[in-house]
Amino acid sequence: MKKIRKLLLLAITIFIAYSGLSILYYSIRHDQEKVDAAIVLGAAAWNGKPSPVLKGRIDHAISLYKEGMVDKIIFTGGKAEGEKLAESEASEVYAVSQGVKEEDILIENKSRITEENLIYTADLVAGKDLKTFVLVSDPLHMSRSLFMAKELGMEVYSSPTPTSAYKSWKTQLPFFLKEWVYLMGYQVTAPFREIETKSS
Repeated sequence: MKKIRKLLLLAITIFIAYSGLSILYYSIRHDQEKVDAAIVLGAAAWNGKPSPVLKGRIDHAISLYKEGMVDKIIFTGGKAEGEKLAESEASEVYAVSQGVKEEDILIENKSRITEENLIYTADLVAGKDLKTFVLVSDPLHMSRSLFMAKELGMEVYSSPTPTSAYKSWKTQLPFFLKEWVYLMGYQVTAPFREIETKSS
């Protein structure tokens, strides 16, 4: 019985450590793949304009677009209460002002959280000639986002923003810890979601 407890404790320790390390790994992994579209994960819009966090994500997607690494940009994010525009709509306005063609932009404007960003985007691109994607978000947000997207069957690559509004340890540490807990929770519940999907 003691041996089983020790093995269980070791397995839990490895799982916790692996999850934390994967967040750090994907925070610096930049896949240099030419893909069909960049998916910009939503963040707050303020008075119809992107917040600093969202602007950093949009700017990075625009760079990929202008470098020819992506053909389209998909902006995600719904409209917060009291806001003029949805996050995705504010993103589109800004991107067009920076030289991105309107016909090269798609928007998903219903989501509230990361999982919905990806679920609604998967619905949006269904039937379209868009098969490969690069996810654009803050570095510490990449691991969980990739896990979710792959679970939806999407072919996705990693491209964290080179700069982030979360610059100091005082802002990065809470973000990291939150992502660590969320990622572990999502991984642990993944088998149950698969069972639910297969039985529905």
